[in-house]
Amino acid sequence: MCGIVGIVARGPGLEAGALERATEALAHRGPDDSGTIVLRANTPETTEIGLGNCRLAILDLSPLGHQPMHDPATGNWMVYNGEIYNFRELRDRLQSLGAKFQGHSDTEVLLKAYGAWGVQCLDHLRGMFAFAVWDARQQKLFLARDHVGVKPLYYFASDNLFVFASEVRALLATNLAPRRLNPAGLVNYLTFGSVYDPETLVENIRALLPGHYLEWQNGCLREVPYWDYPTASGEGQDSAPQTRSHAEKHVCDLLHEAVEQQTVSDVPLGIFLSGGIDSSSLVAMLSRAHRNPLSTFSLAFREAEYNEAEYCLAIARRFRTDHHESLISQADALAAVPDAIRAMDQPTMDGVNIYLVAKKTREAGIKVALSGLGGDEMFGGYSSFRSVPRLERFARWKHWIPSRANHAIGSQLGHAFAAIYPGVRGEKLAALISENGRLLHPYFLSRMLFVPAQRERLLSEALRTASDAAFSQARRVVRTAQSLDPINRVSYFESRCYMQNTLLRDADCMSMAHGLEVRVPLLDHRLSKFLFTLPGSWKLDGHTPKPLLVNATAGALPDAIVRRRKRGFTLPFERWLRDEMRREVENTLSSSPAGPLADFLHPGAMHDVWNRFMAGKTSWSRPWALYVLQKWCELNF
Repeated sequence: MCGIVGIVARGPGLEAGALERATEALAHRGPDDSGTIVLRANTPETTEIGLGNCRLAILDLSPLGHQPMHDPATGNWMVYNGEIYNFRELRDRLQSLGAKFQGHSDTEVLLKAYGAWGVQCLDHLRGMFAFAVWDARQQKLFLARDHVGVKPLYYFASDNLFVFASEVRALLATNLAPRRLNPAGLVNYLTFGSVYDPETLVENIRALLPGHYLEWQNGCLREVPYWDYPTASGEGQDSAPQTRSHAEKHVCDLLHEAVEQQTVSDVPLGIFLSGGIDSSSLVAMLSRAHRNPLSTFSLAFREAEYNEAEYCLAIARRFRTDHHESLISQADALAAVPDAIRAMDQPTMDGVNIYLVAKKTREAGIKVALSGLGGDEMFGGYSSFRSVPRLERFARWKHWIPSRANHAIGSQLGHAFAAIYPGVRGEKLAALISENGRLLHPYFLSRMLFVPAQRERLLSEALRTASDAAFSQARRVVRTAQSLDPINRVSYFESRCYMQNTLLRDADCMSMAHGLEVRVPLLDHRLSKFLFTLPGSWKLDGHTPKPLLVNATAGALPDAIVRRRKRGFTLPFERWLRDEMRREVENTLSSSPAGPLADFLHPGAMHDVWNRFMAGKTSWSRPWALYVLQKWCELNF
């Protein structure tokens, strides 16, 4: 696990200090080692290629895992961030083809795999990764990002420059990418509470999409998709089981294989334990195969309605784990907020919870943690799996409402229907009624921070035209998922929208801020692919939540865990914003927008959101998201 950076400069060459600044900006991601290399090539004009790496040593802790890494057989150089869980199997296969190895790292296996198979190496990988190879023979730079988007990769391109890095802030540290706010990214953030790939909040810095690779050659870029969840009608169905019992057996086999594979490590490993089905399932599966006690980590809160300590302790006792519980007070959270915002590579309305548990886990001497992230998206755990198909049906017949009357009666109907669609506020249903198709798909109501009317009250006229670019990726996601059944369509939306752009991004930057690697076995791409070949109805049950996952544990989970009311892994911000955090947040939102936000947000608009929160008319997430946005911009522009 590492932080990577690279600069390709044609003509004048690399700007002095740019590569070193960017590498240093990634030091928190890899505190164990670092290195840079500058190569020269003719492509056809003189070109310099700078590669940098900061290493968090997980596999092969010796200097033989140092990066940038060179392959003497091909002349290729590579920088790499991630873990290839099947690297031993690939190593054996490559050795049978004549490959010679010096060390025992997965980095060297990946470098040799590219040398042997080129772009087809991606078909052999099972893991999380973002890597770049300077292909000496073809005189090109090859970059790739893992299938589901666990590891990030960003880039900036101009006429004579191409720059990439694990974090947006590292690209800014080069001083080669202008620090200008991206209007489309801002609209994205205000709509969803995070910026959707490939946009970022910085103009002309883009994310490489998951399941894509990119090639730079002779100043030209080519981005190519290589993998996605099965979405076409019948895709992958030839290997799908014909009965639910056979499906459950295969899910169980794939789950155990993925969980066991992701324990490969030469350093201590722990598990994030929330007391929910997802993390508890990981503990249950691993406890069967490991004789030594597993190390589990959880947060506890003084606020009873947020405290899940009893469930975490129940699992810890059931499976005899070495459990570490950290009691988080309001003072602890307040003290952590400034550092957590500094750790955000892009602003997010979430993530402080991950920052806190990652900090406590790393302080206990753990360098690798397994997380149950992805269980809700893959196994149908959210209320959206029931509400969104209903909203789809609602959206079809709501067109019978005369268009002239939509705005007049939208609010009244929205609040009336809110009783029928739990988890969706009346104001969001009112937006569905009155927006005449501008919401792209009803799913986005469940993940929307500010609905269009609210967003327009925040934005200046200059920014309202940015919505087309802001939602281009969301439109692609909607088109791609059209042929899926309603349940699998929600799974695709949750995976390619909320999970990819909020949960996975937050998990990466907040854990790597402490030099901690987080692995997500429930998002193994082979398991994910199989789950999308099953009828969506098999993922839901009137009695058991996430039945495919629960049944895979063969009854190992206590009923108290399986039957408990679902609660997200959130902090008590509703209370904190009205208490000790009130002065700081209120002062920030009461001031006129500063920096680049001054050109795009209406004066007083943020304060209006704060006043509505204090009056109980809006949730804490909206003023909090605006506060984070302002602070992030102060730090990075």
